[in-house]
Amino acid sequence: MAAVMGAEDDARLRQEAMRFLTIRTNDGLDSITREELLDFTFDGSMFRLVDPTRGIRKPRELSSALSIVTTYRAEGSVRPYEDEVGGDGFLRYKWSGTDPDHMDNRGLRAAMDQQVPLIWFYGVGVGRFQPIYPVYLVDEEPEKHQFVVAIDSARDLHRPDSPVEETLRRYVMAETKRRLHQPVFRATVMRAYETRCAVCALGHGSLLDAAHIVPDGHDEGIASVRNGLALCKIHHAAFDVNILGIRPDYVVEIREDLLIEVDGPMLEHGLKERHGQRLMVLPQKNSERPDRELMELSYERFRAAG
Repeated sequence: MAAVMGAEDDARLRQEAMRFLTIRTNDGLDSITREELLDFTFDGSMFRLVDPTRGIRKPRELSSALSIVTTYRAEGSVRPYEDEVGGDGFLRYKWSGTDPDHMDNRGLRAAMDQQVPLIWFYGVGVGRFQPIYPVYLVDEEPEKHQFVVAIDSARDLHRPDSPVEETLRRYVMAETKRRLHQPVFRATVMRAYETRCAVCALGHGSLLDAAHIVPDGHDEGIASVRNGLALCKIHHAAFDVNILGIRPDYVVEIREDLLIEVDGPMLEHGLKERHGQRLMVLPQKNSERPDRELMELSYERFRAAG
């Protein structure tokens, strides 16, 4: 049986794992596959960052859990465990089963007691994850079989025995969206569009954004791949300011006054030549293609602005 690491080696392992993920995900811009995670080594030996069969990774060499996984959910399906955001703005992660003494739950409880950083591997495709780190367990809700999870910048703000001020709740929600939901949304959209711009097929990930068809502040602006488009930065900006619109049948339109304007090659080739053309890239799965009702809302906004 492997000896349990001391606190110094434990901290070094977690630090090296997060450094590895930062490099391999292009500082969080890209997702990573289960197979690529096997490339991580610690002190010269391969070290698993996720458990091959369970959602909680508690290595024998550590006294507490190292990582947690949220299973990828295809559009319309349900995850085995549904992690959610509470009314206080903090995330929740479900126990493994309902037994508080299950070895996985003990591993998470130890991570909470020791306040060690965890890695959250959020499924964005089959065998593909968006890693979020560091996250911390700041409380446990046994009656609901779950732990309270905080993004690093908000972990000192959790006050389980105090009413949540609305300004604090909004801050925590905003940090959660920035650190978890936005990267997961981006990774899911990039995977569906094979890291190519829907309008022009540009394939350089660092020049691409995951654009919301309907803004996330809108009632219909859900963080779903069906409300997303992979767009290069030029076409994303044009889409957001209603220079470029996309009809529900996936045909691109450029605002009329731009069509008669004479300017440089970006306007001529990057925008005007796309007028009347279908999107060049769409997800292969129909279930991941843009929602028609959301496209209609977006196109109505574009027409009204023109």
